[in-house]
Amino acid sequence: MKIKTITAALGSLAALGAALAPAPALASAEALIRAKCLPCHTEGDEGISRISQQRKSPEGWLMSVARMQIVHGLKVTDDERRTVVKYLADTQGLAPSETDGVRYALERRLNAVEQFESEQFTQMCARCHSGARVMLQRRPAEEWEHLVHFHLGQYPTTEYQALGRDRDWFGIALKEMVPELARTLPLQTEAWTQWQARAPQVVKGEWSMSGHMSGRGGFSGVMKVSAGKGKDLYALSFDGRWDDGSAMSGKGQALLYTGYEWRGDLVVDGTPMRQVFALEDGVLRGRMFLRDQDEIGADVVASLQQPGNSRVLAVHPAHLKAGMAAELRIVGSGLQGEVSLPPGVRLLETIRRSNAEVVLRVEAADDARGVHQVAVGEARGGTLAVYDSIAAVKVMPAFAVARIGGNGTPTAKVEARFDAEAWAAGPDGKIGTEDDFRIGFVPANWSVEPFDEVAVRDEDVKFAGLMDAASGVFVPGDAGPNPARRMSASNVGNLKVVAEVAQGAERLRGEGQVIVAPPRWNNPPIP
Repeated sequence: MKIKTITAALGSLAALGAALAPAPALASAEALIRAKCLPCHTEGDEGISRISQQRKSPEGWLMSVARMQIVHGLKVTDDERRTVVKYLADTQGLAPSETDGVRYALERRLNAVEQFESEQFTQMCARCHSGARVMLQRRPAEEWEHLVHFHLGQYPTTEYQALGRDRDWFGIALKEMVPELARTLPLQTEAWTQWQARAPQVVKGEWSMSGHMSGRGGFSGVMKVSAGKGKDLYALSFDGRWDDGSAMSGKGQALLYTGYEWRGDLVVDGTPMRQVFALEDGVLRGRMFLRDQDEIGADVVASLQQPGNSRVLAVHPAHLKAGMAAELRIVGSGLQGEVSLPPGVRLLETIRRSNAEVVLRVEAADDARGVHQVAVGEARGGTLAVYDSIAAVKVMPAFAVARIGGNGTPTAKVEARFDAEAWAAGPDGKIGTEDDFRIGFVPANWSVEPFDEVAVRDEDVKFAGLMDAASGVFVPGDAGPNPARRMSASNVGNLKVVAEVAQGAERLRGEGQVIVAPPRWNNPPIP
């Protein structure tokens, strides 16, 4: 297969079908599997060999089909691939509880730092790819054993890489890891049985949405979802505003896999974006990110406007300084009834209200303190932090990876984006104790410094990239050797990220770290 074809196949993996086609009939999917898969796989009492003995996320099944194309020459169209993936994700997917704790991989959260209880799992499975890739699938012992053999057959150097050559990797994989994986990630689970028996969830309607994008700020609005031209296919439109008052809008479509795995494809203010959400009990949670720069994205929560689904999603802004007046937007669903504000916060004026948003003018007393719930009638869930002063600033995330790119190479730069998170001292007046409370994200002045002596020697601040002082967006340098650097090294580096928040004449400082790494050559949907 030509490189261009392989790249196209992997591109469709990341998009999960950029042009979401109408879902085909069940018989069509089964007929495709028989026609395209049975020439190599066999069919028996337990179903189709290999295929029937696995459960995966939509991205996992898409990776499998693409691998069949790339490695084994499978010939399928984009529509056929979508048909098969939809069918397999619906019939052999994962229950919501089975994706808990590892959804960061599906949501393209590139700066997630993995930690697992099993050190052996970390060293044997999560050293070449994410541990989440393993945990987002289920197999019986025989299939886990097949996977071990596949690894050595497809990647013979596995035994000789770091954390492989210092042990009997193959022996440990077969004798210890296979039983562990079969026990912790089995094919048959009660969670999956119960999920398959659950009634379909309501999707169509108006969804109140709240989100935050690092480097840009918070936003809220209403997403309208209507039936599309196919099973589990939906048309959607979004109208909202950023916290700075700028309007935002978008249109697109979404496909629902496995009864809860929402994958959206839309254009927001002219920019193509993806949505990877999980749907449960009238709430969507997940991440919305740029199609072509998945490191740029927003944490999102949305609530369906329907009877019995009254909840407060968020308050914009989420903090209020004692003694000050401000406009607050309470975002949620079923926002009917009396507004309940934190102690010491007085309502000055109701500007406007609907089931999705209540906009108020409020004032905080000089002695108001703490994080308190905000309610509207029976709707609860959002909080407001009231503070007198900022005691500490944290850089979020504390650690991030940016990647050089461009400069004539086929790889794009990967930015790193940061927020300044303010904290207040609690009643004891001391920062760093258990009664501290989070205020929220605040504006900051951003800069970078050398992280260590090596970074000073190699002049990383000069070569590794540029930090935008106002937004906290770090753009790495160009790819390729740089003749101006010592030994013509590339523009990688190790930098300290500094956020300074002004509070009167005082300057509060928070620190984080960004590693500027080589280009991202391999970008599968599950890292």
